[in-house]
Amino acid sequence: MSLKSERRGIHVDQSDLLCKKGCGYYGNPTWQGFCSKCWREEYQKGRQKQIQEDRELAERLQREEEEAYASSQGAQGTQPSLTFSKFEEKKTNEKTRKVTTVKKFFSASSRTVPKKENQETKAPSPSINRQVSIETEQVSKEFIEFLKPCQKAGHDVYKQCKICLEAMQQKREASIEEQSEYVQDFYHNTAEKLQLRWKMPSEKVEDVMDHIEKFIMTRSYKHVFCPETTDDEKKDLTVQRRIRALHWVTSQMLCVPVNEDIPEVSDMVVKAITDIIEMDSKRVPRDKLACITRCSKHIFNAIKITKNEPASADDFLPTLIYIVLKANPPRLQSNIQYITRFCNPSRLMTGEDGYYFTNLCCAMAFIEKLDAQSLNLSQEEFDRYMSGQSSPKKQDAENWPPDACLGVKQMYKNLDLLSQLNERQERIVHEARKLEKDLIDWTDGVTKEVQDIVEKYPLDIKPKPQPLAAIDSENVENDKLPPPLQPQVYAG
Repeated sequence: MSLKSERRGIHVDQSDLLCKKGCGYYGNPTWQGFCSKCWREEYQKGRQKQIQEDRELAERLQREEEEAYASSQGAQGTQPSLTFSKFEEKKTNEKTRKVTTVKKFFSASSRTVPKKENQETKAPSPSINRQVSIETEQVSKEFIEFLKPCQKAGHDVYKQCKICLEAMQQKREASIEEQSEYVQDFYHNTAEKLQLRWKMPSEKVEDVMDHIEKFIMTRSYKHVFCPETTDDEKKDLTVQRRIRALHWVTSQMLCVPVNEDIPEVSDMVVKAITDIIEMDSKRVPRDKLACITRCSKHIFNAIKITKNEPASADDFLPTLIYIVLKANPPRLQSNIQYITRFCNPSRLMTGEDGYYFTNLCCAMAFIEKLDAQSLNLSQEEFDRYMSGQSSPKKQDAENWPPDACLGVKQMYKNLDLLSQLNERQERIVHEARKLEKDLIDWTDGVTKEVQDIVEKYPLDIKPKPQPLAAIDSENVENDKLPPPLQPQVYAG
């Protein structure tokens, strides 16, 4: 699906949302732009073509091997018969093994009936079957009560659902694509049977299929949602990091026609964010789709209140992208894949659920490929914002309209203060590191100067001189001398 970025905002042609085969149903990027019906047809054609090519290759290799063996047999015809018999036995065993391998490879895994021994070894014990959650028990009771008025048709549907669950249990080691194909085949065959054999009207068939989907997927959820055999979890982390890095994107950059200063619009935005986050808590694909639909309707209402006119598709998509960026829903990629693989295909091909889900897939594709041109920014600005070196300038408090929400104005004021504090802190840290470096350089310089002076003028330490002795120090009889004469003054 081609997305276009124009100066007036994000635009996607409505024809791009439809199946590229021209059947009129909604397409999906996961199905390479096809709807589920056309994708299954193309997938089956490609699969049959690949199987045919592989079978022809295997037969050709086998013929070449037989010809090589025949030639080697002619060259070794003079050898003893015992050696030939051993070689023939070895050849037969090798051929049997290869034929068995080829049969296993080309057998349709989704149609293969497991052996009785495998069923017995893989079947869980009754104690494990009894360990079901309260939600699963409740769904089972509701499903049985729903089927009671259908009588024979309801009994047949319940029986087929039990067989489907048992088959899904046997396929837990298979790829998620194979499990998805099996479930989709079951949906198609069951709906067709309800219409042709039990003569149910289309509205009743859709209702029954919704309950079948709820019954089967509630029981299979923990085994088929984000399985370890896929890279869904890795993609979830990549998407979350991508959205987290785009936290600076504003509604003005996306040309979102929503004024969050209006209290009613702000409430709609909060509800839309809540709904798309709540999607991860649901088990049934239909319930996840319902969250997407409620989110989209809140977006349309927010646009309608802001513009005082009905919203258009060109207004909806950029607003949906903005909501996804603000919400950063958990496991978004896994939820989209789960819906694509196991939802009733009729919901994704037509109706508002299919339309909103297709737009969500377009929003995801836009976010993954978002660049400077998409936001009408220069590459230098985009790189600075992505690296966190700077952030878009916020609206000044003086430029707010008089009827603007006080809480929003206070929030932006606080954001400005935090931004200023962050800049001051960065300057202080920079100056502190510079001062630390200067002190280290000064200490090293002084130490070097002292060492140079000591090397140039080495310090020669002389012995301490002896103190001078008193004049009569050797006269030991000083104490016997008469006292010194004292001057006397005589009056003349």
